[in-house]
Amino acid sequence: MHALVIAMRVLFATSEIAPLIKTGGLADVSAALPAALRGMGVEVRVLLPGYPQVLKALPQLQTVAELRVLPGFPVTRLLEGRLPDGVPLWVVDCPELYLRGGGPYQDEHGMNWIDNSLRFGLLSRITAVLGSAESPLSWKPDVVHCNDWQTALAPAYLHFAGGAAPSVMAVHNLAFQGIFPPQTILELGLPPESFQLEGVEFYGNLSFLKAGLHYAGHITTVSPSYAEEIQTEEMGFGLQGLLASRRAALTGILNGIDTGEWNPAADPNLVQPYDAGDLHGKTANKLELQKRMGLRPEAGVPLFGLVSRFTHQKGLDVVLEIAPQLVALPAQLVLLGTGDAGMQQAALELSHRHSGQVGTYVGFDEGLSHLIEAGADIFLMPSRFEPCGLNQMFSQRYGTPPVVHATGGLIDTVVDCNEASLARGEASGFAFHGVNAASLWAAVQRAVTAYHDKKSWRALQLNGMARDFSWGKSAAAYCDIYARLMRQ
Repeated sequence: MHALVIAMRVLFATSEIAPLIKTGGLADVSAALPAALRGMGVEVRVLLPGYPQVLKALPQLQTVAELRVLPGFPVTRLLEGRLPDGVPLWVVDCPELYLRGGGPYQDEHGMNWIDNSLRFGLLSRITAVLGSAESPLSWKPDVVHCNDWQTALAPAYLHFAGGAAPSVMAVHNLAFQGIFPPQTILELGLPPESFQLEGVEFYGNLSFLKAGLHYAGHITTVSPSYAEEIQTEEMGFGLQGLLASRRAALTGILNGIDTGEWNPAADPNLVQPYDAGDLHGKTANKLELQKRMGLRPEAGVPLFGLVSRFTHQKGLDVVLEIAPQLVALPAQLVLLGTGDAGMQQAALELSHRHSGQVGTYVGFDEGLSHLIEAGADIFLMPSRFEPCGLNQMFSQRYGTPPVVHATGGLIDTVVDCNEASLARGEASGFAFHGVNAASLWAAVQRAVTAYHDKKSWRALQLNGMARDFSWGKSAAAYCDIYARLMRQ
């Protein structure tokens, strides 16, 4: 275990956290990283908006302060409590902005809330107040850890505040930047001089994320390869110049996974538990998955699994393109996810056309996602870009070698299978370059060839299951960054 050199207090500001409110990987990180930091002796507090789902799940919250932090905004209460895992929590209670149906960023019809600039401007402002001399509370953080665009104005506010803690800006997905009209800076009480190229201005608008990247003491992202990729024109979304100029203050740290929740030896979603010492349980779970998804119960045919948002970014279009070739191998395919309406329809039609060989579930089912990781033989993850990705880690832990596009966190966590990597005992999956039907199909064929070579396949499975994807190493890397900022 990493020994902490100094005691530290960290305020961790986020717009979502599992299991209370979740739209993606940020929620998983916001739950797991603070818990891991606390386990290492860091005094960490999480700050979160008071959505209805949060207030309902935590009825014991107590008011600790009333804040008037922005002109024209309602009085905001700060509530205190604990997360289900015991991590201390502060909730920003402002019913006018947060107490509504739908999700954290969009309404019931999937449209962005028109006042998102105010909703997350307030979250950022309160983050900065609690991290500066303005705070009404006795607890003061040594470092403020901000996540994605929804809290990214906090480093700008902190820059212009007195007695402020240094900040870390964590980028989970650079594609979402929080861009709003220029007059927003007046509504949010930012100094006019911040609206410039060396500040929060981005092509004539205010960019929350650019503010965080410019003003934070350090920038992190969720894998070493993604940290390099976002400095290029192809994946920098217009921010590559700023990121390249801050290269010395940019670190890629791989996300971990919850190894308690994702453990094939003790997973309540499986019909039979198993571990690296005895993989027989995989066969029982494969049969259960085939039964549940209406597939023929064939033990010796490779079964491919995919759990994903149905979007262009995730490469689902390429999977649908090669699916007829895949079933002709023969092989089976299970798809679970939701997203683009056209892709959903195409996936459902595919399972009708290839009844007994392809099964599609449109929607989200946590239990089924676990069963797919356990029951599939091979996992598909052909994302065009993937800042970190978690499913490729889950699948290795479940003895289900993944086929991945060589990008971001995927290439940082999957060792491509070839003679040399197998001989070294490192091979754990199959990586391909360029998201197109030909390259994915070539990787699928390699995977199927390996699947039919029992000795190589078992070695591949055991290599993946032996890898350590827990949060310990990652949490220690964050502690090193916090300590460096405190020394500065």
